[in-house]
Amino acid sequence: MSPAFLQRALWLAGVTLVVAVAALAIARRDAGGGKTLPGAVPVHGSPTGYYTSRAAPYGPTAGHARTACGEPLTATTMGIAHPVLPCGVKIYIRFRGNEVLTQVIDRGPTVPDRDFDITKALADRLGLHGTQTIQWRYAR
Repeated sequence: MSPAFLQRALWLAGVTLVVAVAALAIARRDAGGGKTLPGAVPVHGSPTGYYTSRAAPYGPTAGHARTACGEPLTATTMGIAHPVLPCGVKIYIRFRGNEVLTQVIDRGPTVPDRDFDITKALADRLGLHGTQTIQWRYAR
């Protein structure tokens, strides 16, 4: 057998393997029937495109004068903290008829049953006091 023939045979075998793996992955995905995979956290949305989450205000403290994204945290800083969303991601927050465009500026919250921390200035603008249910969506 010539080296060119072996090279073509190996290349064809490699392509066949990739196609077979892709076909198995697609078949497995389609066989899921919309079930949540073990360990996956479902995101609850609505037909309007908004998600529902729990949020509470927070402000600067002696040990928290700067955000995890590097911004100074003052009494007038507006933004949100989220444990996973990257710094700078823009989202709309809606609470009791008030809606604002804001962005992720910090990490948190570390409290169970809360998805967002909202800076005190932004919470005041929204009229949000204490832990409340909000609606949010990604800005496009």
